[in-house]
Amino acid sequence: MYLDINGNKYEIVIIRKDNRNTYIRVKDDLKIYVTTNKRVSDKYIERLINENYSNIVSMMDKALRKKARNDKCMILGKEVDVVSFSLQSKPELYNNKFYIKDINKLDKYIKEYAFVIFEERLKGMYSLFTEKIPYPKLKIRKMTTRWGVNNRRDNSITLNIELIRMDIKYLDYVIVHELSHFVHFDHSKAFWDVVSKYYPNYKQIRKEMKE
Repeated sequence: MYLDINGNKYEIVIIRKDNRNTYIRVKDDLKIYVTTNKRVSDKYIERLINENYSNIVSMMDKALRKKARNDKCMILGKEVDVVSFSLQSKPELYNNKFYIKDINKLDKYIKEYAFVIFEERLKGMYSLFTEKIPYPKLKIRKMTTRWGVNNRRDNSITLNIELIRMDIKYLDYVIVHELSHFVHFDHSKAFWDVVSKYYPNYKQIRKEMKE
């Protein structure tokens, strides 16, 4: 089964489980995944796809934009040229060029560079807080549904590696968001008041990150 979007055909993958509800998702492989109950017919799924066509188009547009970013080497919101130099001891960004030792280990060097930048911005954002909060241990990993995670059990925050590709304002917001959870471990008004205190235009940033 395929769906035509702007003249391009995208595969529809149907996954039948014991769950009650039906979910439609567009994943990074640009396939449309329909997770539904085992008893649901193909005809019902076709009708559901047609009824949700505009939402699927929006999800596909978002996935295509993400793929376009990932196909380029983006660092802090800018496309950079990757330069491999055998004597390069550590990854460095200079004049829109990303200098690394081995092009085959690009992802490794991006993560190394991200850790340096993330730690630097974490120190800066942490220094703004007047509330008494612990200085967290920084973790970095790839996440598909979240930009950051606060873990109060081990006083750590985990940041999505994808933030290194984006403008630094998004990184700063996510750090402020996660640090604010050390003050209020929920999403209450009090929590958002803390976020607003250190990142006044957080609503605009959140809107941009959802686009």
